[in-house]
Amino acid sequence: MKTNRGKTIQIFLPDGNPGGVKFVEVTNRTVQAILIPRSLLKTIKERPEVQNVALYFLFGDNEEVSRTEAYIGEAEVGYERLKQHNVGKDFWDVAVLVVTNNNQNQFTKADVKFLEHLAYNEAVEAGRYAINQTIPTNPFIPEWRKEDLLDVFETITLLLGTLGYPLFESYRSKSDGSSTTQDNDEELFYCSRRDSAAFGKWTEDGFIVYKGSKMASHSSPGFESKLDKHNEKIQNLLDDGVLGKEDENRIIFLKDYPFNSPSAASSFINQSPSNGWVDWKNKNGKTLDELKRKQL
Repeated sequence: MKTNRGKTIQIFLPDGNPGGVKFVEVTNRTVQAILIPRSLLKTIKERPEVQNVALYFLFGDNEEVSRTEAYIGEAEVGYERLKQHNVGKDFWDVAVLVVTNNNQNQFTKADVKFLEHLAYNEAVEAGRYAINQTIPTNPFIPEWRKEDLLDVFETITLLLGTLGYPLFESYRSKSDGSSTTQDNDEELFYCSRRDSAAFGKWTEDGFIVYKGSKMASHSSPGFESKLDKHNEKIQNLLDDGVLGKEDENRIIFLKDYPFNSPSAASSFINQSPSNGWVDWKNKNGKTLDELKRKQL
C-alpha cells in the first residue's frame, strides 16, 4: 500500500526576498529547483547553478486561454536558454530551472531530454495547465539510468508542487495517490437544479467540476447583470477545449475545471444565481453545507 511520508524541503532566498529568486531542494536529494521571476532574470546571471545542463519550465497567464500556460524545455546552459525565451516568448512571468547540486553527478543532455519528454506527457495527461508546444523527442536511455531518472522526476514533481506549480497532479488525484471516479468516490457532489447535470468535488484547489458535467441549457431571469462576463468565460473555455457543445443548446465539460468556490461553480453550471453550499448534494441528498461546514 502506498503511503505518504514526511518530507523536509529546504528553501533558500539568496536576496532575502520571499517574492524573489528561490532555491528549493529536498534535503537528502541531489535535485534542485530554482524559481526565477522574469523581472529578476539578470540577477542570477553569475550564479554557477544556472550555467549547468537543465530541465526548465516557464509559467504564465495568457489572456487567450482559460488555464495557466506552461512550457517545458531542456538546455545545455539553463541561463542562456532563459535569455533566449526572454526575447522570444511573451506569455511567461516565472521560470523554474531544475539542475543537480552535485558537481560529480550532473545531468547529461540525454538525461534532460528524457525528463523533458516525460514531463510533457505527464503534464498533458494531468490537464491542469495549457501546454502548447511540439512533442519533445524521446531519447534512448539505458534501463538503469531510466530508473534513476524516474526517481528524479518524483522529486521534481514534489519541488514544483512546493513552489505552487502542481503541473503533473490531476485534479482527481487523492492524497493516497489513487484517482477518484464517479463510481467509487463517496466525496462526489451533484448539481441538477434547473436542467443542469453536473458533478464534482470540493478540494484544496477549490470546487472541481468534472468532465462530463452538463450546464443548464439557458440562463435564468435575475442573471442579467452577470451575463456578459459569464458568456465571455464560456467562450474562453470553449476556445481552450475545456467546454464543448453537445448540441445547439447544451454545453458539456470536456475536461475537469476548478472554480474558486462551490457557489461560483454552481452559478456557472446553472447559469443562474446559486448558493453552492446548498445546490451541491451527495448521492444521499446531503448538501455540501451539511457535510463540510456544519460538521466542523
